[in-house]
Amino acid sequence: MTSFSTRIIRWQQHHGRHTLPWQSVVDDTSASIQARPTSCAQPTRDPYRIWLSEVMLQQTQVATVIPYYERFVARFPDLPTLAAAHEDDVLALWSGLGYYSRARNLLAAARVIAEKHEGKFPAAADAIALLPGVGRSTAAAIAALAFGQRGAILDGNVKRVLARHGGIAGWSGEKKVEAALWQLAESHLPRTAIEVYTQGMMDLGALVCTRSRPACPTCPVNTDCAARNQHRTAELPTPRPKKSLPEKQVLMLLLLDRGELMLEKRPPRGVWGGLWSLPELAPDADPAAFCREHFGCTPLAQQALPGFSHSFTHFKLHIQPIQLQLKPRRDTLAGQRWLHPADALDAALPVPVRKLITLLDLDRS
Repeated sequence: MTSFSTRIIRWQQHHGRHTLPWQSVVDDTSASIQARPTSCAQPTRDPYRIWLSEVMLQQTQVATVIPYYERFVARFPDLPTLAAAHEDDVLALWSGLGYYSRARNLLAAARVIAEKHEGKFPAAADAIALLPGVGRSTAAAIAALAFGQRGAILDGNVKRVLARHGGIAGWSGEKKVEAALWQLAESHLPRTAIEVYTQGMMDLGALVCTRSRPACPTCPVNTDCAARNQHRTAELPTPRPKKSLPEKQVLMLLLLDRGELMLEKRPPRGVWGGLWSLPELAPDADPAAFCREHFGCTPLAQQALPGFSHSFTHFKLHIQPIQLQLKPRRDTLAGQRWLHPADALDAALPVPVRKLITLLDLDRS
């Protein structure tokens, strides 16, 4: 039986993904393995695009990422363009993708590269890992795919493959379990074709060794997979211990005046940091009193819209929207803007706010 890495490499060449818009060109001439099919596309080795894709793919599936990636690259095709961008423009293109700290870190990292690396993307994994929003696994993936550097990765898909193949029980968030997975990942690294192997490990977890109903008969490393041989694929990897999510209730105010809606800039840190959102009140607050205090007028009309919930990884938010008609409004304060709802949809908005705005049907007047 050939080594673990050789089987992964051969499988990736024939069955892995080769046409994702950010994939790197693989130099197979140095590897003593069968060449990959000539019909495969020849994508880019551009570290900027590989970095962007790896950041977008953190906690997000490929199918969701691709349209965001393509729009982002069309607007910011290279590092200098991104480094010079305004945060609002970056967040607007990220709107709906979630985990917005990734977008803020992406912009911060682009500026670090421009200032400290003379605009050239660092090639060493250790240097890449120092960029905002980039950890050990992401740095190793970029270094491997863009520069052919040998290093282990350990994203969610790879953790699942290694936990099953190596029979490693325990939640990967525990330090002891994570250390064991890192050790196993390092032990399997090939001496050559690191780009193919790295992509293969990610592809295997995404396409074959899936969370539910893994396609074990088609897996290239099934013969010595502990989970398959011990009938433990359903229990490995060990899931995160379940705990009840805290719940929060909030009023969201849709303040309207002459066909325009008011948006507020959220603080740079915290939930939806840096995005444009709606004013929020405690569930027992008086929206009319809020308007009198902050806008110097009593609402002409007030209407409660259907409530809904939005889940985060760490809590659940119950939203009660209140639509209020103001006239006349006070001058806009810092961090506020009035926009027609159609124009507001071009701003960097949280998903629930975008959902609410799309429900408004107002004439431009």
